[in-house]
Amino acid sequence: MKINILSLFPEMFAPLQQSLIGKARENGLLKVDIVNFRDYTTNKHHSVDDTPYGGGAGMLLMPQPIYAAMHSLVEKKLSNPNKRRVIILDPAGQPFNAKMAQEFAQEPELDFICGHYEGYDHRIYDLATDLVSIGDFVLTGGELGAMVMIDAIARFVPGVLGNQDSAETDSFSSGLLEYPQYTRPAEFQGQVVPEVLRSGNHEKIRQWRLYQALKRTYTKRPDLLAQQALSAEAEQMLNDIKNNDC
Repeated sequence: MKINILSLFPEMFAPLQQSLIGKARENGLLKVDIVNFRDYTTNKHHSVDDTPYGGGAGMLLMPQPIYAAMHSLVEKKLSNPNKRRVIILDPAGQPFNAKMAQEFAQEPELDFICGHYEGYDHRIYDLATDLVSIGDFVLTGGELGAMVMIDAIARFVPGVLGNQDSAETDSFSSGLLEYPQYTRPAEFQGQVVPEVLRSGNHEKIRQWRLYQALKRTYTKRPDLLAQQALSAEAEQMLNDIKNNDC
């Protein structure tokens, strides 16, 4: 996967050189280019923002530097305009979730435009294929949000995780919260790993994990269950959980 990031603060993306993302870049599974769109200004002060027409608080990013930076990606063959999704992080965007991360992970190229200051000149939105929000709160810029998205998306790119089952069983990937997990020792400070997980019976382990995922979701995030088409087995388990809860 190819990822291009337009930002005024490229140094903020240092975490993308670490951990699994860093290894994926080293192994050629992810290619990340970060462009400072201030380099594409045409005014003598290299300013990228200006006051809004009609008045108001704050400063708006001007369209010229961002348009020029996007055009340069194509000129330098860093971006294919026919194969890319252009993402602007914006409060008006669709809420980011695991399903969206999986969808984006199928794309050959993603371009992120990271805003700053009070917002964008509205004409910048014409560049975007997707407006995305990571939550109902405001950050000082789009850089942190872009990193959150890139990390979540990269987990679904084949080869980034040593075992792809890790991504498929993560919370939200199945529409449910993840079931409880344990490692050695079998007993720690009086707490014992459930016997079924030590039984070696794979079918019973599968059933236990499904039951626990449903129970945890019902207890912690019942809103997720309303969005799921559960199997007959899961429906029966959920009914048992609800009856026991009553």
